[in-house]
Amino acid sequence: MEDESHINRHITALSNGTYVVGMLLLLSIPLTFHAYINSTPTVTTISAVESETGKEVSLAASAEVAVTRDDPQPSPAYGMQGERDFHPIIERVAESYEIDPALIKAIVMAESSFNAMAVSKRGARGLMQLMPSTAESLGVEDSFNPEHNISGGVKYFKRLLDRYDGDITLALAAYNAGSAKVRKYNGVPPFKATQIYITKVIEYYRYYKGEQPRTTESA
Repeated sequence: MEDESHINRHITALSNGTYVVGMLLLLSIPLTFHAYINSTPTVTTISAVESETGKEVSLAASAEVAVTRDDPQPSPAYGMQGERDFHPIIERVAESYEIDPALIKAIVMAESSFNAMAVSKRGARGLMQLMPSTAESLGVEDSFNPEHNISGGVKYFKRLLDRYDGDITLALAAYNAGSAKVRKYNGVPPFKATQIYITKVIEYYRYYKGEQPRTTESA
């Protein structure tokens, strides 16, 4: 009987010990969970929604103000998406100044590849790459606004066409290198960059008029 009583006491002690340990474990769970929550980094994905398409875009991408590059070149897609997006503005503004919309498209393609946020190393901005001083003189409030930029760029190009009696080549030379350089050299300046620019614009012009397929390669 004494042995049996001794065994029962051990069983009871073990049961009580197990109960205490179990209770301690239960009490520790909330504390452990709380510590885990506080120590785990929270990753929040923020997105912006385009108003017209409803397509989600990265907030980081949508927050980009400008793309800086030394000499904006045509994209492999040949700016087709941009052409479609900005066609109504280009057509309306160009026709208001009595300029062929295809020519303005060609200038935009050569200048920025239809990238409304393009910025050159020298600080020219937007679709038609307006320098800040030029934009200010033209009354352009926001060079990154397609409507403002195209309106200012077409207005400026119209002035150049009038100055050179409708000579597109000289107007393009002045648009690229400046009227002072055209005046100094009494024609297209002997700058390779300007000559290449004129060739590109003329080729793009023919393309947009439907006269020939694109052949100019991006630099």
